[in-house]
Amino acid sequence: MTTIVELRGVTKEYGNILALDNASLRVEGGEVFGLIGPNGSGKTTLLRILAAIETPTRGEIHFKGVRIDADNRSLLTRNITMVFQKTVMFTGTVYDNVAYGLKLKGYSRKDVAVIVKEALSTVKLERFEKRSAKKLSGGEQQRVAIARALALDTQVMLLDEPTANIDPKNASIIEDVLKTISQRKRTVIIATQNMTQAEDLANRVAVLNRGRIEGIGRFQEVLKAPSRFLADFARIENIFQGVSRITEEGTSIINVDEELEVEAAFRKSGDTKIYVRPEEIIVSVQPLVSSARNTFKGKITEITDLGPIVELKVNAGKYFTVQVTKRSFNEMQLNLDSSVFLAFKASSVQIV
Repeated sequence: MTTIVELRGVTKEYGNILALDNASLRVEGGEVFGLIGPNGSGKTTLLRILAAIETPTRGEIHFKGVRIDADNRSLLTRNITMVFQKTVMFTGTVYDNVAYGLKLKGYSRKDVAVIVKEALSTVKLERFEKRSAKKLSGGEQQRVAIARALALDTQVMLLDEPTANIDPKNASIIEDVLKTISQRKRTVIIATQNMTQAEDLANRVAVLNRGRIEGIGRFQEVLKAPSRFLADFARIENIFQGVSRITEEGTSIINVDEELEVEAAFRKSGDTKIYVRPEEIIVSVQPLVSSARNTFKGKITEITDLGPIVELKVNAGKYFTVQVTKRSFNEMQLNLDSSVFLAFKASSVQIV
């Protein structure tokens, strides 16, 4: 395979904040390349640099062997499309949104119709052409955004947390779409905290930590490499080891230890390593009444202010890392040693 994009010693600074630190990597044409790491690790910054939305403070970007500078940045904008985590829909129909870029490029009405139809079919939105894009659910809007990127048929597609904060049905459809895209040998670079997603989709991954690339390689090779950061990343990402058994309902119960059992939507028996994203855990000061299969009571042992988000460490038999908005944190009047209830769905539990 031929290298399609390459970073050489790329650093990005925002004032005193070092978002990327001497990052180097190569992505081969036709591969799905995963960027994994916790929030703030530099994944989105790296994607924005590749999309020519940001310029590096230092370092080089190469596209198909050509070094990118101020005079030829259009090589990136013409050939790379980015799908953002927070999707923005234009006013108008689903058809209008997917067709927008094609019309700007001067495609004929007939060609636009054919391309839009194929793109919507790929994301399983065949009969949505006339619907108002802004009235769709978040997951459906994300599928429209992917269709919009597919329609442009650029050489590289960048995806920033494509299934974050999306309902399980739409998340599953999006993952199926990404598998279809990968089978077509489209070059895709995906930033994700979903470890199962990275393992299932990516040919190779890069692990980012505070702007630095800690390792590059196949998922299992990188995750098995000895690394203090990976141990910390595992802790941050709520990774637990236990023995799993399959229930009569077809779910699995993972016995982490005598004080903690976790129910998961997958079917697996034997030794199992699982994780739950902090964003998928609901926090309450009152017992929760919900359909979530996993509910635990614990105490806050650590509080980290991340601006609009507050990260909490909660001891609920095992330590869970969770996130709440600052507004929710203040409304619940949380503090160290506050008792809280945690809840998350069985579908939120994934295998590492």
